[in-house]
Amino acid sequence: MSSAQGFLLIDKAGGMTSHDVVAKMRKRFGTKRVGHAGTLDPMATGVLILGVGNATRLLQYITDGLKAYDATISLGVSTHTDDREGDITATVLPEVLAKVDNAAIEAILASFVGTIKQRPSSVSAIKIDGKPAHQRIRDGETVDIPEREVTISQLKINEIRRTSAAIEIDISVTCSAGTYIRAIARDLGDALEVGGHLTQLRRTLVSPFLLIECAPLESAELTPIIEGIGRIFPLRNLDFEEMAEISFGRYLAPNPQEGIVVAVSPQGDFAALLENKIVAAKELAAPILVAVKE
Repeated sequence: MSSAQGFLLIDKAGGMTSHDVVAKMRKRFGTKRVGHAGTLDPMATGVLILGVGNATRLLQYITDGLKAYDATISLGVSTHTDDREGDITATVLPEVLAKVDNAAIEAILASFVGTIKQRPSSVSAIKIDGKPAHQRIRDGETVDIPEREVTISQLKINEIRRTSAAIEIDISVTCSAGTYIRAIARDLGDALEVGGHLTQLRRTLVSPFLLIECAPLESAELTPIIEGIGRIFPLRNLDFEEMAEISFGRYLAPNPQEGIVVAVSPQGDFAALLENKIVAAKELAAPILVAVKE
């Protein structure tokens, strides 16, 4: 079994799925224990965080974090996937599109900022009765995904360009996990009654990891677990006696901080996640996740 442990900070290229990237890394490191923190569509590029070995069990704490994207919306055409890879479902005449002014675009996009209800794209990776929505669409089924609450903390318009057939809008978005940028394109087009879809998408942040830290698939190197998870939670160094205790799932003296704390072994490796709990009327640090020996 492979002893590889850590996070991979990858700048995903277009044309491959997140699963494709995982499959390549499983082969590279000789282990099935590889997973990712947040799907990117084949069209999308940018930050994709992978966990290898024990790091796979920590991906949940990255997946739920803040995300940021640079994207391009094209108005005037609707597609069944809400992006450029889908089949065209509607097109408006150039003279209709010409009546859309920049002020209207700016006002509608501004209305998306905050905590809102958003309906994910019907070809998203959301599972319905255990089956991804995009698979149901490919199988000819009708999919109706209910709205969900998301938070868009920033939506900046970088440029608006006009051609005879389209209006292109470059935006930068910072948002909560579960926000669909394709849905922003679709909803903008619907509000303007001209249709819209996404033509470019690049993820620039999976908090706390920035695009500038990522490398192409071929050259990405493992970031130690402690270095990665230590950017999310505070560290606590354990002595040998404490290591023995948590190996049996026993409680330790309480952490000095509230919330989750990363336990570091005497060798400097990831040992566990600890969280203070009240046990028999006494506050103690309980191991909520312990590293598995490879």
